[in-house]
Amino acid sequence: MLGKLDGLLPVGSVLVLEEPDVIEARGLAGLSDRHACVAALLPAPTQDEAHPERLVRAVPRPPQVRAVVPVVEYAVVTAAALAEEWGLPGAGVKAAQLLRDKGLLRAALTSTDTPQPDWAPATGPETVAAFRAAHGGEAVLKPAGRQASLGVQLLGPDDDVAAAWAHTTGADEPTLRARRREPARYLVEQRLHGPEVSVEAVVHEGVVGFLNVTAKTVRDSRHPVETGHTVPAPLPGDTEAELRRSLVRLAQSTGFRSGILHSEWLLAGPDGRPHLIECAGRMPGGGITVLIDEAYGTDILSCLLRVLEGRGPVEPRPALKGAAVRFLTPPPGRVARVSGADRAREAEGVHAVHLAVEPGAVVRPVTSSWERAGFVIATAEEGPEAAGRLAERAAALIDIATEAAPGEAG
Repeated sequence: MLGKLDGLLPVGSVLVLEEPDVIEARGLAGLSDRHACVAALLPAPTQDEAHPERLVRAVPRPPQVRAVVPVVEYAVVTAAALAEEWGLPGAGVKAAQLLRDKGLLRAALTSTDTPQPDWAPATGPETVAAFRAAHGGEAVLKPAGRQASLGVQLLGPDDDVAAAWAHTTGADEPTLRARRREPARYLVEQRLHGPEVSVEAVVHEGVVGFLNVTAKTVRDSRHPVETGHTVPAPLPGDTEAELRRSLVRLAQSTGFRSGILHSEWLLAGPDGRPHLIECAGRMPGGGITVLIDEAYGTDILSCLLRVLEGRGPVEPRPALKGAAVRFLTPPPGRVARVSGADRAREAEGVHAVHLAVEPGAVVRPVTSSWERAGFVIATAEEGPEAAGRLAERAAALIDIATEAAPGEAG
């Protein structure tokens, strides 16, 4: 985001607030040297979701502040609190708190018209096993407050519930989170079957404006990590209309005011009715922002700044072409060689190629978005299906060869 803001905003116009632990873990001390837009980096309790007033007290209101932008999942609540305190548009603290806890969001929507899977709080392996038994031998186990599919597992009748519980409760992002921890909560949910999509919407004072639907491909494994996104999702018109209506209901039910909603839905049952999986009150990850910008000829970050600065709504607009990303997921092991990246960059329709590994790096089993080894983005004037094919062809040109690391199983 800072790289984009370097081209959008004047020099020295951004104040970055971050947890001291994260500044240390990610080596962020020289941030203003790397990004011209950054005026200063201020250590602050941005992840103290239980007591957002502590951040409000710690940060004086800058005299010419125009917007408070939530960048990471763990700062959505405190960003909303700062915006409220400073009289600026934002999600609203109550809405932000609902969006940051999947259990609170489920409970808030239980009596509304938003379809969602059956669910229950998970307090241990026994509650997970009992829920699974009552739901046909299948269930989904997930943390209530993580991102990037971290800790999410699809359980069948023969899966070891105790092992699944240990994995989910141990999943964390130590370089992205403060060492101070809020009590963790977990959910067990009914496992639904059908295509998955996400809906990205720019909301201004509670009114949904620009909206995009992203089609998703997901690993066929116990860990449902996304392997690709396609924009706009090639869906029937009535399904897209129902997703917009569902998103409008969601915004109204949570009381979300201004910002971006990134919600995930599963089209379940014979009629493919959208069922809410989860929703975040921030920009999407996984390259979706790039796909939206390419497909619609827009700048989604500028759209977010527009509503957070109170400059008015962002109206719907049609897609001009298709855009797709495909992620690289080589076998686990130590990387022996990487080849084909240059060929992929020169392939038809390719917009970007990114490699997250190099020889000597260790590729771990893909259990969350963080273990993916890179991606290819492609666009096509012919539409989203063509963009998906081009991205897949280019990704297939890249060979990341791995071998068992010393002391590891093959």
